[in-house]
Amino acid sequence: MFFKSSKLLEIWNYLVFNTLIEQIGTMHYVVVIEETETGYSAYVPDLPGCISVGSSHDEIEKNIQEAILFHIEGMKEDGIKIPEPKSQALTMIIPHVA
Repeated sequence: MFFKSSKLLEIWNYLVFNTLIEQIGTMHYVVVIEETETGYSAYVPDLPGCISVGSSHDEIEKNIQEAILFHIEGMKEDGIKIPEPKSQALTMIIPHVA
């Protein structure tokens, strides 16, 4: 779905987001963001096929949230059970080895 107005997209996301919260509650999914040669890519391990790209970190955060909303809404429309978040993220601090 493409919107010519970012305000319309913002309103649509708000409505979908609030509808999903009412229907399924809140869920906390891990999002993996990777820097690429041309910007950023992101995916959600617990939602196979849910991916997005963006040219900046702010854009990828916005785009992946939108992708998650579209993905979950599509699963609901198709009668597919929404997967429970199971993935966990951890940042490891490793000493620099020269």
